[in-house]
Amino acid sequence: MKTACRQATRSGKTLGFVPTMGALHEGHLSLVRAAKARCNVTAVSIFVNPLQFAPTEDLAKYPRPLERDAAMLEQLGVDLLFLPTADEMYPASQVSVQRKDANLGHQSETCVVVEGLSNKLDGASRPGHFRGVATVVTKLFEIVRPDCAFFGQKDAAQVAVLRKLVNDLDMDVGIVVCPIVREKDGLAMSSRNVYLTPEQRQQSLVLQRSLMRVQTLVDQGERNAAKLIVAGKQVIAEEPAARLDYFAVVDPHTLDPVADITRGALVAVAAYFGTTRLIDNIVLASP
Repeated sequence: MKTACRQATRSGKTLGFVPTMGALHEGHLSLVRAAKARCNVTAVSIFVNPLQFAPTEDLAKYPRPLERDAAMLEQLGVDLLFLPTADEMYPASQVSVQRKDANLGHQSETCVVVEGLSNKLDGASRPGHFRGVATVVTKLFEIVRPDCAFFGQKDAAQVAVLRKLVNDLDMDVGIVVCPIVREKDGLAMSSRNVYLTPEQRQQSLVLQRSLMRVQTLVDQGERNAAKLIVAGKQVIAEEPAARLDYFAVVDPHTLDPVADITRGALVAVAAYFGTTRLIDNIVLASP
């Protein structure tokens, strides 16, 4: 993979990179199209990263339709597909086997941690998650050395972590954030949507309804973040099956709570439907 990527960039071509965990959907494909539109060569990785899963999470059952994914990428004209194994990404000489669960004990002895940001929003709910994300993305960026890397706005907290990672470590890669892609009924596309029962699938629509309620209040002149959070939580409460993780109004770069709404404030929500945790967000337009 290194050789192929270096050959591309040494010939003067720009390289766009889309890191994924597979189980591709239209959200991922929109990132690939954005990369192809912006760069000469497009690379995609599929790697279900054990470091970003807690022992209680769904690593073992995470969907891995590899042949389907590869066919979709080939149809889109992706130039390079990187398919490393966990043992290749975390060789035995670099791994300390600390647990004997579904996550196979992979725990890199060298980790990358973005302090502060990694403990906010999804990082607070999933301790260690963003350490795993930052570590694997750092490795992937070194392997691929892309000019631009493409991520989805749905993972807003991850975007904030990776932007700071790239800035703090002086990485020569542009982070390009692409809009959330939604199903026809408004649910943000996610590889985890396949876990939902038909009933839970209908219940999950409450996430976007809560965000739209906040946007409506802002459009009507409400600026107080605390009041907007209350309103959003009230909408979530209308769906008894939804178990709220967080509902927050934050600065999209620092992920710190904001008191009053300004242009670009991030409204983020996470909730469980059964055992499936889903996230969604909107960036508020100028009041």
